[in-house]
Amino acid sequence: MEAAVATESLSKLNINGDFASSLPNLHKNLHLLSPQQVELAKMLVEKGQSHLFEHWPEPGVDDGEKKAFFDQVARLNSSYPGGLASYIKIARELLADSKAGKNPFDGFTPSVPTGENLSHGDENFIKFEEAGVKEAQNAAFVLVAGGLGERLGYNGIKVALPYETITGTCFLQNYIESVLALQEASYRMTQGGQKKEIPFVIMTSDDTHARTVELLESHSYFGMRPTQVKLLKQEKVACLEDNDARLALDPHNKFRVQTKPHGHGDVHSLLYSSGLLYEWRDAGLRWVLFFQDTNGLLFKAIPASIGVSVTKGYHVNSLAVPRKAKEAIGGITKLTHTDGRSMVINVEYNQLDPLLRATGFPDGDVNCETGYSPFPGNINQLILELDSYIEELKKTGGGIKEFVNPKYKDASKTSFKSSTRLECMMQDYPKTLPPSARVGFTVMDAWLAYAPVKNNPEDAAKVPKGNPYHSATSGEMAVYRANSLILRKAGVKVDNPVNEVFNGQEVEVWPRIVWKPTWGLTFADIRSKVSGSCSITQRSTLAIKGQNIFVKDLSLDGALVIDSIDEAEVKVGGSVQNKGWILEKVDYKDTSVPEEIRIRGFRFKQIEQLEKHCSEPGKFELKA
Repeated sequence: MEAAVATESLSKLNINGDFASSLPNLHKNLHLLSPQQVELAKMLVEKGQSHLFEHWPEPGVDDGEKKAFFDQVARLNSSYPGGLASYIKIARELLADSKAGKNPFDGFTPSVPTGENLSHGDENFIKFEEAGVKEAQNAAFVLVAGGLGERLGYNGIKVALPYETITGTCFLQNYIESVLALQEASYRMTQGGQKKEIPFVIMTSDDTHARTVELLESHSYFGMRPTQVKLLKQEKVACLEDNDARLALDPHNKFRVQTKPHGHGDVHSLLYSSGLLYEWRDAGLRWVLFFQDTNGLLFKAIPASIGVSVTKGYHVNSLAVPRKAKEAIGGITKLTHTDGRSMVINVEYNQLDPLLRATGFPDGDVNCETGYSPFPGNINQLILELDSYIEELKKTGGGIKEFVNPKYKDASKTSFKSSTRLECMMQDYPKTLPPSARVGFTVMDAWLAYAPVKNNPEDAAKVPKGNPYHSATSGEMAVYRANSLILRKAGVKVDNPVNEVFNGQEVEVWPRIVWKPTWGLTFADIRSKVSGSCSITQRSTLAIKGQNIFVKDLSLDGALVIDSIDEAEVKVGGSVQNKGWILEKVDYKDTSVPEEIRIRGFRFKQIEQLEKHCSEPGKFELKA
């Protein structure tokens, strides 16, 4: 009787429920659903997902939950290129390959690709920096920021962490101020041209979206116009419970599909579906630059990297650093297949050594005569040429090559320890490019370009001596090292560092030197603002917060903070000596100290400093 009533209700709605005739629990509930929801149910049944409805109760029981289930399915379907049917199809293929132990590199031989190796401060580097600044107004910047700081021992969003604690500037502020400085410098170099705003996109996730909005709004977007910033939120993807790609139900709610993050490769489909790429092309933009959320050195490398892209005409330019053999960082590799296909992509470090050994390199991943691996280390910052990027994404609907990494219960590979899902990585974009694509890389010294903050103090302290810690401690100290070395190259006598241990990590402590991006965007800028005989002792702290601050014949032994508006020109010199700021050790277990400080293992105690604030236009001199 019940089935007859359900069938009658469906016929009134002009819905054919035959597909569910062998699934009584679904069939008798179909009349509760909209035509669109019935179509989704039909697709799920056809794709082998009948188990999702096995536990459904009679109509009148949990009807709201049943509808909520389809609301979630509709979201999962619309947010994935090709919909859930495509997701399930790809998942089955990849799971079958994984079970069979298929090697994704079968038939490929690795070789070293072509790229540009830059040495900071030489004429070649300066030439590329200049070309990059000029071209920057034709670029859009995309920050991939979907992660929380839990792995760091920090409960906030990672971009809210201070990248240095002299001024307390957070990563997001540093990135936005760097983009604004590039925008201004690019405009100055193309005098007479129209002033362009550089688009700034942030990819967020459910975990980070609201807090990213709050961070931006509470700081007036760090000086950027709100309309210049666009946030794109990535959705999660359905989990898979077995080799047949049956969707996993949430263990806490049988009316929800369990979901997990898909990976930062989602940024490509989000940009494609948002329409932004076409907007940018119509506005005359030529480049899209992707970068990660906690690398405080990155913008020291960006102007020259853009310069390489424009000079070499690269469709894809991966930023890279010299890499020690077997170091835990992917290697940028050219792969050539026996059928003639080739691609230049990141090969993960644990795959590169066996791949080399299997293809005629018996020693595997080893250093060459330079002391480094010939395969440069990928740091996940990409510059893509916009036209070819749009053409490629048109073909794939914004999707990129995925992978699956199931954790099997045993060697039979028939069942999983826990559900898995498809994943994708931003840097795998080149995998589908045609052989005509110009794919290259730009290598820069790690001290200049790469100091990610991703490990908590306990994990960092376990890193073998000589390997990078990639912690909040090493990340901040890397900023001071880079700035000290840059000033050395500009002619300043900067004292050598001393070694100290914070949170169980031995690091070099250089003079604590920071400046705003408007002061020192390029090496040429810095050289033009530093002159005469300048020296800075190891115990010193120097903060330069203004565009037109000129340092001449300065001898610093202590702390000096100079802050000025853009319309003020400040000349700084003479001998500055005071008790300065000292570094106090902090135990990362000391909960009386804020998280963002204790994960570093140190804080500054301000004993004495010389400060100069210039808030009026005009010319000023600070002569100690």
